[in-house]
This record gives sequence, C-alpha cells and structure tokens, in this order.
Amino acid sequence: MPSNGMGTAGLVLGILAAITFCLWPLALVLGVLGVIFGGIGRAKARRGEATNPGQSLAGIICGSAGIVLALVMVAFEIANAT
Repeated sequence: MPSNGMGTAGLVLGILAAITFCLWPLALVLGVLGVIFGGIGRAKARRGEATNPGQSLAGIICGSAGIVLALVMVAFEIANAT
C-alpha cells in the first residue's frame, strides 16, 4: 500500500501557510513544515513508496509561497513601524 501521508501533510501545511500569511510567525513555521513534508513525500514518490508526487510538489510550492508572503508581511511591518 502506498504511504501518501507526507505528501498530503505537505500540501495541507503549505495551503495553511499561504492563507495565514498575515499571522507571519505561524505562516513561517507552517511553510517550512510544508516544504519539508512535501520534499519527503516527493522522495517517497520517486522511490515508489507513494503515489502522489503532484500533491507533494504542490505542498512544496504552496509552502514556499507561504514563506515568501510571510517575509513580505514582516518587511511591511518593519517599514511601517515608525
């Protein structure tokens, strides 16, 4: 049986990171975890242990987008701190 849990977890965490970027500390953590779990899921799919390489890749992409959006939010807050 395929173990698709890591890819699915990466996708869910990546999506959560992308939509909660206003809560930037949470978005950074979720984004990093999304990228890590997506990478693990992608490696499992490459070895034939999982059947969801697309979900894993989407987790990496959404997690990365969440990280970038959170960093933009941090920069915006720093710029408006004065």
